[in-house]
Amino acid sequence: MTFGLKILVGLLVLSLFSCGDSENKSDAAARVFDRFLSKKEVSKQIPFGTSSQDSSLLAREIIDQWVRQQLIFKRAENNLTDEQKDVSKQLEDYRISLLTYAYERELIRQKLDTIVADAEIEAYYKANPGNFELKNNIVRLKYIKLPVNSPNGDKASKWLKSEAAADRTRLEQYCKMYAVNYLLDDANWLLFDDVLKEFPIQNYTMERFNRGDRNLDLKDNDYRYLVLITGFLIEETSAPLSFEKNNIRNIILNQRKIKLIEQMQKDVYNEAMNDKDVEIYSPTP
Repeated sequence: MTFGLKILVGLLVLSLFSCGDSENKSDAAARVFDRFLSKKEVSKQIPFGTSSQDSSLLAREIIDQWVRQQLIFKRAENNLTDEQKDVSKQLEDYRISLLTYAYERELIRQKLDTIVADAEIEAYYKANPGNFELKNNIVRLKYIKLPVNSPNGDKASKWLKSEAAADRTRLEQYCKMYAVNYLLDDANWLLFDDVLKEFPIQNYTMERFNRGDRNLDLKDNDYRYLVLITGFLIEETSAPLSFEKNNIRNIILNQRKIKLIEQMQKDVYNEAMNDKDVEIYSPTP
């Protein structure tokens, strides 16, 4: 933040939290030179329901911050030239920016179509293949993390590999009883680095996956890890659509926001020109 902007923000803060009338002395929480901070203004900054002890501590922090701001403001006022202290243009620019942002945000809230069809997502994915290269390895899997001495671990391993509905039911019941953590739905792709934080797969590669080494039974001092890897893709290859779906949805929504704002700006400009509310004169003196 530049020094000028600090002064600008300081002035805005001062306008919110300070008062200069001597008649407010009786309600004053602090004074710096001829400016007073009222107890009412301090109370407004303390959240409802705060305990008495915490309120006192927070009030002291608010007062101390206000005093410091006032002192710095006074020092700046005494040491800057009149030209340096003239922040009216900055204040106006800041006000314009705030109001413009608030209006655009409300326009987006009211007018933006937030429904993105799967067909639109797929079309964007196909039209921009170079934008979806994996930066990390990703994996699809099922796994169960068990205390090392859990009963019937071999049965759980067998159920994990099975596609039978009855075995899936048995496995879900088993995991609810014994598992520390588990994932039985392999529909979503996961970052391989995140998977490594959950269990210790050592040196797993595409070569291992391609040769069918997909069922892993790992142990450490505390846990047994049963893992079934159902998909594996390495970095610098094309990311699958399912992995990029949310990202593409956000891209499409952002494009819609930009288009909505640009159209609003165009409509406002054309309307003002048609109504003769704008005149553009020669830019030269």
